[in-house]
Amino acid sequence: MGLITMILMMPFEMMRGYFVQPVLDRMQHTYDDYRNRTTQGVISASEVMIKLAILALAAAVIIWMAVFMYIAFYYTYLPIIAHTRPVHMQFKPCDEIIGPCSFPQAHVLLTKKQQLLMVGQPYRISININMPESEQNLRLGMFMVCAEMRDKGNQMRNHACRSTMLHYRSDLARTISTLVMSPLIIFGFKEEIQQIAVEVFSSYEDDQENPVTDVFVEIQSKQIQFYSVTLHITAHFSGLRYIMFHWPILSASIGIGVNLFFIMTISLLSWYHWYWTNSVWMEQTRENLRQRSEESRRKRAELISRSIEEKIFPDDEEISILEEKPIQRSIDDDSDIEEFESGWSESTEIKSIETTSN
Repeated sequence: MGLITMILMMPFEMMRGYFVQPVLDRMQHTYDDYRNRTTQGVISASEVMIKLAILALAAAVIIWMAVFMYIAFYYTYLPIIAHTRPVHMQFKPCDEIIGPCSFPQAHVLLTKKQQLLMVGQPYRISININMPESEQNLRLGMFMVCAEMRDKGNQMRNHACRSTMLHYRSDLARTISTLVMSPLIIFGFKEEIQQIAVEVFSSYEDDQENPVTDVFVEIQSKQIQFYSVTLHITAHFSGLRYIMFHWPILSASIGIGVNLFFIMTISLLSWYHWYWTNSVWMEQTRENLRQRSEESRRKRAELISRSIEEKIFPDDEEISILEEKPIQRSIDDDSDIEEFESGWSESTEIKSIETTSN
């Protein structure tokens, strides 16, 4: 009766309280749940993107570090393959006859610095002479080419002389070659010239304390004719340097791969030390290991104490005897106490009787 009266008197309040409000609450709960899940999804996606970006950045840094380390090692370990210097020959002219009156010679400055050649690296040192196929050079025959290696203090460190001559060709071969190459010779595309390469030092190694900075070149012939002279210093590679120079792609792949391996190993160990030592999983593992070690230590102590007891008390009879001795001792102690108390009371009574008699 009361419920019907309330419905009749407040229909809108009852409808709002029993129908509208629950529906609104349900819709609000559904909306909040969907918004929370959406927010969590957005946060998860953003976290994944941030982690991927960090991973890509770390991978790029590691790769560039490996490449930079190999390039630095390449240019530090591998010297410059060749050095070329022009040789400006000088001689003393003659007044009476045409031609030089002294041997052509020259001073070649390799470097103004302390050192040019790498210590411990063998070098081939050769002198190239461009000579025309003139009649005078053909009649010249053999001649000597000498070189002196000097340090910054103008002290001679090495000296060598080598003989050489023009490459021989017969008159018929020269005539045929001239006829065939005549159009190129006429228009200046080719010259009747020979380049003579004289290897003065086949395996020269520089001294670390007294490095070579100057070279003195001399051609021991007064009748020689030449266009130009050049000095060539070429590194003679062997071992790892030979592989790095002649197979650069293979050596670069292996070197960068090795650098990546070591950098990745160091990075993983650093990450393990920084992350896993502070994680909950590691703490739990440590706690479990500690509990296991304590339990094993406790069991070991129990076993040791049990073995000691068995050695001290081998029979049950001896244990029973030892258990009875304290009881007997306690009984004896009680009897002694009673005897002492009775004696004390008797002495007290005697003293009181003496006092009354006086």
